[in-house]
Amino acid sequence: MGLNDTPTSQRVQIGIFGKRNAGKSSLLNMLTGQKMSVVSDVKGTTTDPVRKSMELLPIGPVTFIDTPGMDDFGELGTERVKQTRKILRMVDIALLVVEAGGYGFKAENDLLEELRARQIPYIIVVNKADLLGDEINMDEMKSDLAKELNDKPERIILVSTVKNPSINANFLRIAIGKLAETDKKERYLVRDLIKPKDNVVLVIPVDYAAPKGRIILPQQQVIRDVLDAGGYCSVAQTSELTLLLSNMKTPPALVITDSQAFRDVALIVPQNVPLTSFSILMSRYKGDLALQTQGAKSIESLKGGERILISEGCTHHRQCGDIGTQKLPDLIRRKTGKDFEFSYTSGGDFPEDLSGYSLCIHCGACMLPAREIRYRLDLAKAQGVPVTNYGVMIAYLNGILGRVLTPFSSDEVTRG
Repeated sequence: MGLNDTPTSQRVQIGIFGKRNAGKSSLLNMLTGQKMSVVSDVKGTTTDPVRKSMELLPIGPVTFIDTPGMDDFGELGTERVKQTRKILRMVDIALLVVEAGGYGFKAENDLLEELRARQIPYIIVVNKADLLGDEINMDEMKSDLAKELNDKPERIILVSTVKNPSINANFLRIAIGKLAETDKKERYLVRDLIKPKDNVVLVIPVDYAAPKGRIILPQQQVIRDVLDAGGYCSVAQTSELTLLLSNMKTPPALVITDSQAFRDVALIVPQNVPLTSFSILMSRYKGDLALQTQGAKSIESLKGGERILISEGCTHHRQCGDIGTQKLPDLIRRKTGKDFEFSYTSGGDFPEDLSGYSLCIHCGACMLPAREIRYRLDLAKAQGVPVTNYGVMIAYLNGILGRVLTPFSSDEVTRG
């Protein structure tokens, strides 16, 4: 798919990191061929992350993210560094920009240590190489810098955004492309669950909470994935589902519903027809379905009064009947017969300290990059806090979790 066909969360996220005035913004401008970031000799010109999406062959659609300097200080500077660290959670590839002739690499070494721990592929880019002069031995310079950064010379690329910028940009784009290819792990929403010519039924309720005139992103993505598999879709609201199924000569290969309609749809769809939800597909696609299945079951051990975190990946306008702030808490209270203290986060906000929570319930995360949602899951796991997904939790509370996991292999839904 091209740039305009690929959701932002599905594009390869490439973060540009480095100290203030290392040349991060000029590097972004060179790579994109546009003046996206303000360039100045004054340190700290970039105060907020700057994003630019483009087609980058052979990868395809990517988003470059220029970040504030990781050595910023003061009250505002500390906040900017926090924003930079948030970006680090979601990138697929990192470019660490080091100024040619620079010295003192503690900040760079700290970042490299974190990149290695998170297994994020990276390139060390030495910018302003034109200032080194023609007499410098580039191989020796790379070898010395590699020792300073406890890394390999082959990871280091010298560039100049002033001298031969087009050549330097192409050289760096090729290096990024090679790095992306080595890190590529193909995942599918649904196409590996069906065969060509299979009919997949999508149940899409259209109520006051549904966006006017369109269907939401996970539904769009599932339709496209079914088409890519050579299958076809039949779509209905819950109220028309019985009629749709009765008019079919053969049962559908799979029924996928909005999780909020699980209870009603499970009563309509025959037991021999595989059933799941968009949210559960997203959990499998971006997250860890086995971990989130375990997390849902932990609701049984709660006594009441504990804190539960409900986290949305997007920042949509909350309406009456909102799934995260109303429907899901009400369902939990009704099915467990207990009351809890619910807290809510949305968008990029997610607490680093989860120790005060007994359970975390996350949305399908269609608007978040895969690395960000996996970071959140890993954070909860490391702190011993059970974590689950909207669809998984709703299915469990309605007593149909086993049924809606049957489309998947056993190793995808069980741990150990």
